[in-house]
Amino acid sequence: MGDEGGRGGVGELDEGLDGGADSWDDRSAEDLDDEADRPELRRRYYGLLQELRVLLPGVQVLVAFLLTAPFAERFTELDELETDVYAAALLSGVVAVICFVAPTAFHRVGRRQSRSKRLQWSIRMLRVGLGFMALSLGSALFVVMGLLFGRPAGVVAVLAVGLVGALAWVVMPVAGLRPRDGSG
Repeated sequence: MGDEGGRGGVGELDEGLDGGADSWDDRSAEDLDDEADRPELRRRYYGLLQELRVLLPGVQVLVAFLLTAPFAERFTELDELETDVYAAALLSGVVAVICFVAPTAFHRVGRRQSRSKRLQWSIRMLRVGLGFMALSLGSALFVVMGLLFGRPAGVVAVLAVGLVGALAWVVMPVAGLRPRDGSG
Protein backbone atom coordinates (compact mmCIF):
# COMPACT_ATOMS: atom_id res chain seq x y z
CA MET A 1 0.00 0.00 0.00
CA GLY A 2 2.96 2.30 -0.42
CA ASP A 3 4.49 2.01 3.05
CA GLU A 4 7.69 0.19 2.24
CA GLY A 5 10.26 1.10 4.84
CA GLY A 6 7.81 3.23 6.82
CA ARG A 7 7.95 6.27 4.56
CA GLY A 8 5.11 8.64 5.22
CA GLY A 9 5.66 11.65 3.04
CA VAL A 10 5.51 12.72 -0.56
CA GLY A 11 6.88 9.38 -1.78
CA GLU A 12 3.61 7.75 -0.79
CA LEU A 13 1.70 10.23 -2.89
CA ASP A 14 3.92 9.59 -5.88
CA GLU A 15 3.46 5.82 -5.57
CA GLY A 16 -0.31 6.23 -5.68
CA LEU A 17 -0.19 8.26 -8.88
CA ASP A 18 1.00 5.42 -11.08
CA GLY A 19 -2.46 3.89 -11.22
CA GLY A 20 -1.32 0.47 -10.04
CA ALA A 21 -3.95 -1.92 -8.69
CA ASP A 22 -2.56 -1.75 -5.16
CA SER A 23 -2.12 2.05 -5.14
CA TRP A 24 -5.54 3.28 -4.10
CA ASP A 25 -7.78 2.32 -1.24
CA ASP A 26 -11.44 2.95 -2.10
CA ARG A 27 -12.73 2.77 1.48
CA SER A 28 -14.31 5.91 2.88
CA ALA A 29 -12.41 7.89 5.51
CA GLU A 30 -14.91 6.67 8.11
CA ASP A 31 -13.88 3.07 7.41
CA LEU A 32 -10.17 3.66 7.98
CA ASP A 33 -8.56 2.78 11.30
CA ASP A 34 -6.26 5.36 12.92
CA GLU A 35 -3.45 2.84 13.49
CA ALA A 36 -3.90 0.05 10.95
CA ASP A 37 -4.50 2.44 8.03
CA ARG A 38 -2.06 5.13 9.08
CA PRO A 39 -0.23 5.29 5.71
CA GLU A 40 -3.51 5.58 3.78
CA LEU A 41 -4.81 8.28 6.13
CA ARG A 42 -1.53 10.16 5.81
CA ARG A 43 -1.59 9.91 2.01
CA ARG A 44 -5.15 11.22 1.85
CA TYR A 45 -4.48 14.02 4.32
CA TYR A 46 -1.41 15.19 2.45
CA GLY A 47 -3.37 15.05 -0.80
CA LEU A 48 -6.11 17.18 0.76
CA LEU A 49 -3.55 19.70 1.99
CA GLN A 50 -2.12 19.91 -1.54
CA GLU A 51 -5.59 20.66 -2.91
CA LEU A 52 -5.98 23.41 -0.34
CA ARG A 53 -2.64 24.91 -1.37
CA VAL A 54 -4.19 25.41 -4.80
CA LEU A 55 -7.53 26.80 -3.58
CA LEU A 56 -6.37 29.12 -0.83
CA PRO A 57 -4.43 31.71 -2.87
CA GLY A 58 -7.37 32.23 -5.22
CA VAL A 59 -9.89 32.85 -2.47
CA GLN A 60 -7.37 35.05 -0.65
CA VAL A 61 -7.02 37.24 -3.75
CA LEU A 62 -10.81 37.45 -4.01
CA VAL A 63 -11.10 38.51 -0.37
CA ALA A 64 -8.27 41.04 -0.80
CA PHE A 65 -10.13 42.55 -3.74
CA LEU A 66 -13.36 42.63 -1.75
CA LEU A 67 -11.63 44.29 1.21
CA THR A 68 -10.39 47.12 -1.00
CA ALA A 69 -13.59 47.59 -3.06
CA PRO A 70 -15.27 50.05 -0.64
CA PHE A 71 -12.38 52.45 -1.18
CA ALA A 72 -12.98 52.57 -4.93
CA GLU A 73 -14.58 55.70 -6.31
CA ARG A 74 -17.64 53.99 -7.84
CA PHE A 75 -18.48 51.96 -4.72
CA THR A 76 -20.83 54.76 -3.63
CA GLU A 77 -22.92 54.08 -6.75
CA LEU A 78 -24.09 50.73 -5.35
CA ASP A 79 -27.71 50.62 -4.25
CA GLU A 80 -28.88 48.89 -1.07
CA LEU A 81 -29.28 45.46 -2.71
CA GLU A 82 -25.83 45.62 -4.29
CA THR A 83 -24.29 46.72 -0.99
CA ASP A 84 -25.97 43.81 0.79
CA VAL A 85 -24.79 41.37 -1.89
CA TYR A 86 -21.29 42.84 -1.61
CA ALA A 87 -21.39 42.23 2.17
CA ALA A 88 -22.43 38.62 1.51
CA ALA A 89 -19.53 38.24 -0.93
CA LEU A 90 -17.02 39.61 1.58
CA LEU A 91 -18.29 37.60 4.54
CA SER A 92 -18.59 34.34 2.59
CA GLY A 93 -15.09 34.83 1.18
CA VAL A 94 -13.67 35.26 4.67
CA VAL A 95 -15.55 32.17 5.88
CA ALA A 96 -14.17 30.22 2.89
CA VAL A 97 -10.62 31.21 3.90
CA ILE A 98 -11.32 30.04 7.46
CA CYS A 99 -12.69 26.72 6.19
CA PHE A 100 -9.71 26.17 3.86
CA VAL A 101 -7.21 26.92 6.63
CA ALA A 102 -8.99 24.71 9.19
CA PRO A 103 -7.48 21.41 7.96
CA THR A 104 -4.00 22.83 8.50
CA ALA A 105 -4.99 23.79 12.04
CA PHE A 106 -6.42 20.30 12.55
CA HIS A 107 -3.11 18.88 11.34
CA ARG A 108 -0.90 21.08 13.53
CA VAL A 109 -3.06 21.53 16.63
CA GLY A 110 -5.33 18.46 16.62
CA ARG A 111 -4.66 15.18 18.35
CA ARG A 112 -2.34 12.96 16.36
CA GLN A 113 -4.28 9.83 17.37
CA SER A 114 -7.49 11.01 15.71
CA ARG A 115 -6.29 10.64 12.13
CA SER A 116 -9.54 9.34 10.64
CA LYS A 117 -11.72 11.95 12.37
CA ARG A 118 -9.27 14.70 11.41
CA LEU A 119 -9.46 13.63 7.76
CA GLN A 120 -13.26 13.42 7.86
CA TRP A 121 -13.58 16.91 9.35
CA SER A 122 -11.02 18.30 6.91
CA ILE A 123 -13.01 16.95 3.97
CA ARG A 124 -16.17 18.51 5.43
CA MET A 125 -14.41 21.86 5.88
CA LEU A 126 -13.15 21.72 2.30
CA ARG A 127 -16.69 21.12 1.03
CA VAL A 128 -18.16 23.89 3.19
CA GLY A 129 -15.34 26.19 2.06
CA LEU A 130 -16.13 25.45 -1.59
CA GLY A 131 -19.76 26.40 -0.95
CA PHE A 132 -18.78 29.70 0.65
CA MET A 133 -16.24 30.36 -2.09
CA ALA A 134 -18.94 29.79 -4.72
CA LEU A 135 -21.27 32.17 -2.85
CA SER A 136 -18.52 34.78 -2.67
CA LEU A 137 -17.64 34.45 -6.35
CA GLY A 138 -21.28 34.63 -7.42
CA SER A 139 -22.06 37.59 -5.18
CA ALA A 140 -18.98 39.52 -6.30
CA LEU A 141 -19.80 38.74 -9.92
CA PHE A 142 -23.36 40.02 -9.47
CA VAL A 143 -22.14 43.32 -8.01
CA VAL A 144 -19.42 43.93 -10.59
CA MET A 145 -21.51 42.92 -13.62
CA GLY A 146 -24.46 44.92 -12.30
CA LEU A 147 -22.30 48.00 -11.84
CA LEU A 148 -20.73 47.71 -15.28
CA PHE A 149 -23.61 46.42 -17.41
CA GLY A 150 -26.79 46.68 -15.33
CA ARG A 151 -28.59 44.32 -12.97
CA PRO A 152 -30.04 42.00 -15.69
CA ALA A 153 -26.51 41.30 -16.95
CA GLY A 154 -25.43 40.59 -13.38
CA VAL A 155 -28.22 38.07 -12.91
CA VAL A 156 -27.50 36.36 -16.24
CA ALA A 157 -23.76 36.19 -15.47
CA VAL A 158 -24.37 34.68 -12.04
CA LEU A 159 -26.79 32.10 -13.44
CA ALA A 160 -24.43 31.12 -16.27
CA VAL A 161 -21.34 30.90 -14.07
CA GLY A 162 -23.35 29.18 -11.34
CA LEU A 163 -24.44 26.51 -13.82
CA VAL A 164 -20.86 25.92 -14.96
CA GLY A 165 -19.70 25.81 -11.33
CA ALA A 166 -22.42 23.34 -10.36
CA LEU A 167 -21.50 21.09 -13.27
CA ALA A 168 -17.76 21.24 -12.56
CA TRP A 169 -17.89 21.10 -8.75
CA VAL A 170 -20.93 18.88 -8.12
CA VAL A 171 -22.32 16.98 -11.11
CA MET A 172 -19.05 15.79 -12.63
CA PRO A 173 -17.39 14.73 -9.35
CA VAL A 174 -20.50 12.98 -8.05
CA ALA A 175 -21.97 11.40 -11.17
CA GLY A 176 -19.70 11.95 -14.15
CA LEU A 177 -16.49 10.50 -12.80
CA ARG A 178 -17.89 7.23 -11.42
CA PRO A 179 -16.47 4.10 -13.01
CA ARG A 180 -18.77 2.22 -15.34
CA ASP A 181 -19.64 -1.43 -14.79
CA GLY A 182 -17.40 -1.69 -11.72
CA SER A 183 -14.25 -1.04 -13.78
CA GLY A 184 -11.81 1.77 -13.02
